[in-house]
Amino acid sequence: MTGQSLWDASEADVEDGEIRINVGGFKRRLRSHTLLRFPETRLGRLLLCHSREAMLELCDDYDDVQREFYFDRNPELFPYVLHFYHTGKLHVMAELCVFSFSQEIEYWGINEFFIDSCCSYSYHGRKVEPEQEKWDEQSDQESTTSSFDEILAFYNDASKFDGQPLGNFRRQLWLALDNPGYSVLSRVFSILSILVVMGSIITMCLNSLPDFQIPDSQGNPGEDPRFEIVEHFGIAWFTLELVARFAVAPDFLKFFKNALNLIDLMSIVPFYVTLVVNLVVESTPTLANLGRVAQVLRLMRIFRILKLARHSTGLRSLGATLKYSYKEVGLLLLYLSVGISIFSVVAYTIEKEENEGLATIPACWWWATVSMTTVGYGDVVPGTTAGKLTASACILAGILVVVLPITLIFNKFSHFYRRQKQLESAMRSCDFGDGMKEVPSVNLRDYYAHKVKSLMASLTNMSRSSPSELSLNDSLH
Repeated sequence: MTGQSLWDASEADVEDGEIRINVGGFKRRLRSHTLLRFPETRLGRLLLCHSREAMLELCDDYDDVQREFYFDRNPELFPYVLHFYHTGKLHVMAELCVFSFSQEIEYWGINEFFIDSCCSYSYHGRKVEPEQEKWDEQSDQESTTSSFDEILAFYNDASKFDGQPLGNFRRQLWLALDNPGYSVLSRVFSILSILVVMGSIITMCLNSLPDFQIPDSQGNPGEDPRFEIVEHFGIAWFTLELVARFAVAPDFLKFFKNALNLIDLMSIVPFYVTLVVNLVVESTPTLANLGRVAQVLRLMRIFRILKLARHSTGLRSLGATLKYSYKEVGLLLLYLSVGISIFSVVAYTIEKEENEGLATIPACWWWATVSMTTVGYGDVVPGTTAGKLTASACILAGILVVVLPITLIFNKFSHFYRRQKQLESAMRSCDFGDGMKEVPSVNLRDYYAHKVKSLMASLTNMSRSSPSELSLNDSLH
């Protein structure tokens, strides 16, 4: 039978008002006027073909005897397509794979916009969820990768003590000083260090109270001798701690590249600089202005509280979050800057003649900053109705601007906190009592590479066997 005679036969069926469809064994007779309601779909375009070649571009086969169009597709999903042709709406059952369903309706030329409102929210939500799960899995994989790298670096540093004089003793001391929670000794040292830091901070705060200030010979307020003793003890402890860590460090060149070691250094530098400045001022009265420098340096003692980051997983995770969230933080500052600039100019335009506190744009910047961050000191407030409406819009905009990047930053904090806990748990399980023979770093690297290869192989197998991929392959064949 030629292509033209075949088309003539199928055209006669169309004129009769029905065509025969076979979808993977699922057979139906469909009225042509029902299909022509949606001429952009595959079946609608099939009715408009004028040659066998054109028909075979839209279907997989055509039976000359039965005059039946065959489609090698999933027969379980075709009833949803039939329902669409009869009602003009798509419905998605909860047990269906949304990706397989999406590819199926795409094959039949049906747009997702036809999904009824009762199913649309759930359908699109289920399509988004795997993306979130994929992000979580990627974060877990990155967390595992980073943790392995840090463990390898940890083992590499520990191996440097082998062959050195008192190497095993220095390694145990290094583990106790640099890894809180590793052993009983490290826990005791960590608790003592925390108590000294807290005592130093509390002493500095109490020293600012008038009841604890003792006037000197010139009537100027001075420090209580008891607080000075606590301060000197704290400095001695911090200095001893830093010197001990440096003495047992596996790599002296990399020691001060560690941010925690720099914090330890900065916690004692102000004291020694102040001591030198006071000696210079006493010996050279003409340099009395340097005493102000000493007063400023004394205030830097408050940064000793950052030493707690060495003993707190949460603080270290917060530092890593801020380090790797500079884009989100920059976005937050950009949003705030734009909002402050806009609302400050609007408030200035409205209030400059009615309110002395908002008579300049810089003063309005301060008001807009306090309002957008929802602090609300209340020192400057608009008085006119238009100004109050502007303030209300400023506060609402500030809430939205601050909330938007918070979720991203919180997700990163959770990621780094989880990674840090896994890393600490892995380090606590290490035993270096008999040296490094049992767990060399090369074995860990090989193990890590093996795990990555296994992961990639499993992902490849999953992608090959997924219903959506099978459906796509079926459509290509």
